Parts: sequence; structure tokens; C-alpha cells
Amino acid sequence: MCGIAGELRFDGAAPEPATLKRMVARLARRGPDGEGLHFDGPAALGHRRLAIIDLTDRSRQPMVDPATGLALVFNGTIYNYPQLRAELIGKGHVFHSDGDTEVILRAYAEWGDDCVARLHGAFAFAIWDRLAGTLFLARDRLGIKPLYYSLDDRRLRFASSPQALLAAGDVDTSIDAEALHHHLTLHAVVPAPRTLLGGARKLEPASFLRVDAQGRREGRPYWRLVATRPDKPLKEREWRAAIHDALRAAVRKRLLIADVKVGVLLSGGLDSSLLVALLAEQGVEDLMTFSVGFEDQPEERGHEFEYSDAVARHFATRHHQFHIPNDQVLTRLPEAVEQMAEPMVGQDAVAFYLLAEQVAKTVKVVQSGQGADEIFGGYYWYPKMHATRSGTPLERFRRHYFDRDHAEYLETVDPAFHGLDHTAFTVSARLTEPDADTFIDQVLRMDATMLITDDPVKRVDNMTMAWGLEARVPFLDHELVELAARMPPELKLASDGKHILKSIARGLVPDMVIDRTKGYFPMPALKYVRGDFLEFMRDILDSRACRERGLFQRDYVRKLLAEPEKHLTRIQGSKLWHLALLEFWLRRNVDGV
Repeated sequence: MCGIAGELRFDGAAPEPATLKRMVARLARRGPDGEGLHFDGPAALGHRRLAIIDLTDRSRQPMVDPATGLALVFNGTIYNYPQLRAELIGKGHVFHSDGDTEVILRAYAEWGDDCVARLHGAFAFAIWDRLAGTLFLARDRLGIKPLYYSLDDRRLRFASSPQALLAAGDVDTSIDAEALHHHLTLHAVVPAPRTLLGGARKLEPASFLRVDAQGRREGRPYWRLVATRPDKPLKEREWRAAIHDALRAAVRKRLLIADVKVGVLLSGGLDSSLLVALLAEQGVEDLMTFSVGFEDQPEERGHEFEYSDAVARHFATRHHQFHIPNDQVLTRLPEAVEQMAEPMVGQDAVAFYLLAEQVAKTVKVVQSGQGADEIFGGYYWYPKMHATRSGTPLERFRRHYFDRDHAEYLETVDPAFHGLDHTAFTVSARLTEPDADTFIDQVLRMDATMLITDDPVKRVDNMTMAWGLEARVPFLDHELVELAARMPPELKLASDGKHILKSIARGLVPDMVIDRTKGYFPMPALKYVRGDFLEFMRDILDSRACRERGLFQRDYVRKLLAEPEKHLTRIQGSKLWHLALLEFWLRRNVDGV
């Protein structure tokens, strides 16, 4: 896991070394173990390294092969690289390193575009082909690793974060009205290729983009998720066995493909507890687990230690528990916001940032349970959607998920940003794509291929990589996701959600973890806004900078500030925090204040 950046000029000029150095410097926290730069005519590549596989200098990046004219920068992990390496050696390729980086380089030399479909893992990479004069960008199937770019008539720049693009300069920072609509209605999800900034874009998951030195572009998706039943129906016990085997394999790959020790982020919920059980099943000794908690509010506890402690005792892990007081949360909040590639309204973004800081002192790699709820139907709104039989797929989804309907959006933002109901168009199109048997199949597929990418997955990547910590997500192994997508929805929604996982976990983890009411990574102070947190948000939204930016209508802001705890979204987020976080992110990352 690393940070990557680069530039391709279309105007005959060479990239400026100082510009690339500024971009790479902005990515230093993603890769604290080394830096590399490569300049070749119209192209430049930069890299910050987090050494996980092949810790020697032989896997340093940019990796350049003079014989083929290829140069690579890569962020991520390829879990099937040993198998690909053996296959490529059989085809006559000679390797000079033992890691996964060179496998990508040789795979591209052998298979060209088709190499991405052979890669299993989390990845974003760029390959400069000097002989062809082209830059090839690719991103993993589920968008686990980020890849942003800016493009104009003179050049393309790319990086692991928009902040690195901004460090290079010449990025249009005007607010993209369509992206703003998505952000404020879809739980801060802005689907690729857009971002909130007009001049910053992101490569779609499961796709590649090729750009040549004249600025010509071509790209396409290389994978799509099918959510139809298999030709031969399976019984529940057969589904349980198949999912269990696939999950074992996903956990094993993410354990073995590392030359450093691997821990687990243990929330106390079913998903992370099941990961601990499966790692223990693999015979992992001295397994390290990590939990974080916050101050309680009258309405909600700020931790789930009773469950995480029970799991740690059951498996005799070397457990690390961290309790963060509210005053530290507020003090450290600006740091966390600066590490957000895009504004992230989920309460657990700050939690992950503070937890990752502590975990990174002990290990470089952790496994985390993100994705299980989306893949296996764990959230409380899925049964509500399923029970709503009337209306179009869009209407059934919207009434249980959208943060704001279009009418409230128009009330929220300045008329300069009024327009079409963009989120409705996007969601409707996604829900009516072919190859999904039922409405819930449509919803879960959209979650897996769009919503999760720009919400929990991005959150975990940003907040862990801010401390040079790699978070691996076994539940988002694409082979497991493909298998789960074909499973009947009733095996997901039964037992109050994640029925099949609960069935697998029974007898492996303590019953109290399986039978508990589902929890959500708690940080009550950002949900029940009062005291110092309310004053913090009031100062942001009443500031001169916010008023001059002119994003929000003042009457709406005043309404939220008057009764902040009354105005929650359908999935129980604070609408006040949504606005304050967006303004604060723009201030810290765009204004530089």
C-alpha cells in the first residue's frame, strides 16, 4: 500500500520536477518508507512506499524496465501474485524482485489491457509505455484503492488523493453542482467519475483509462457484478459451505501475502469477530486485536467493549483497547478532515483515524470487516425496503435511504446550485441495470459497486493510510462478492440480517456477539450535537468564509442550528454535521485555512 502520482504532458513540454515533488510530498503519510521519482520525456511518475511485500530495494518504485520501455507506480496488494508470477515465468519472463509490483509490470507486458482482469486484490496503478507513448491507469473491481485525476488540454495528472492534485496547482476548485447534489442526498457518496471539485475526477472502479501523449483517451470497464441465481439451485447448507470456504480463502490470502505481521480491527460486531475466528482457525499465533471507544451520550453508548473484550478473551488475542475522550476528538478533528480525500460524514471516519494512529505503532497491516453489511444484507434499512412493495425501485430505495429528497435539497443550497434531481437519475439507472433477479439483488449490487466505494471503503483507506497502516477487507474479495451476489436474498435478510454469516459464526464466536442487536461504530457526539461540538459547528457555519462561499441558504442553516438533534437523516446521521463537515473540508483542503 502506497501513494502514487504522475503527469503526462500533451503540449510537447516536459513535466516540472518541482511539481511532481509537491504532489508526492502530499502523499508522504500513505508511504512513510521511501520515495521515488521517474521522468521520461512527456511523462513523470512519483511514488511513496509502504513496504509490506518484498521489503528490499528490489521492489522500489517507480519500477522501470528498460527492455520493454515500461515504468510502473502501484498502490495496493495483488493476492494472487505468486500464481501469476509462476505463469509468467513459464512464458519466459525473468523477474528481478520477489514482490507483487513486478508481477503487474510483466503481466502488462504479456497481456496488455487484459492484465487487469487477471489481478486479484486491491489496486490502483499507472504504467507509462515509452515505446507506445501511452499512460495506462487502472483501478480494482470494487474501488478499494483510490485513483484521482485532473485533465485539460495541456496534460493529465493523477494521484492517490485530490489533495496531491491540488498541491500541483491549476485545478478548477469550483463546486460541481451535480456532485453537490449527490453529496447532500446520498450520504456523501459522489459516484465516479465526479468529485465535488470541478477539476478533479476519479477513475471508476473496475475500469481502465489509456491516454496518449496527444491527449487522446480510451477506456472501459473490465468487470461487472451479476446478481442472478445459478442455473443449479443450491440448498441453504450448500450456500453456507460455499460462503464459508470463500471467506476462509479471502482471509487466508490477506494473511499470507505480507512480509510483516497482520492484526485485526475488532469492533465487537459479528463481522470483525468472525475474522478473528477465521484467523484463529488458520492457526495464527499471538493474534493482535484493536478496539476503540468514545464517551457515552444519554441516548447512546460510545463503545462496544463488552463484546470486543469477550471475543478477545475467547480467542486469547493480544488485545489493545483505546478510549478517546470527547475533548480529544474535537481537538484532533481538523487533522482527520485534512486526511479525507472527499468529505466523509460517517461518524466512524474520525474514529478510524484515531484508532489507526494507535494501531500503526504496533503493526503495518490489519484486517477489517468493512463490506459485510453491504454484501450480506446487514443494515436495518434493507428489510424496510424489501417490505415496501409499492412504487418504482427508485421510490422504494429513496424513502428509506436518501438523506434529503430533492425538495429539501433545493431548500438547503443556494439557487445557483439548483437543477435536476441528479441522485434520482443515478440511482434509478443503477437499480434497473440488467442481471439482477429481485429488487434486493439490485440494491445490494448497487451498494457493492457504488455506495460502499465512496463511503465506508474510502473512509477506511483514507484514515488508516494517514498513518501508514494498510487495511485489508476480506469481505470485499471479489470472488466472495460474486458468490454472495448470486445467493438468494432471503439467506441474507433472515435473522435480522446477515443470516448466512450468523449461521457460519455459530459455534465459532461467542453467542452474545451473534445474538446482539446490530451496532454501528459509535461516536455519539457527532450524532447528538450539543455543547462544544455544537459551538464548533456553529462557528463554521456562521463564519464569514461560509457566508461568502454561498453554498447554503441561511434560513436552512438557522433551522438546523436552532434544533440540531431534531434534524437527522433517514439513516440517523446529523444534517447539521453534513453541512459543517462540507464547509470545514473545503476550508482545510481547498482554502488552505
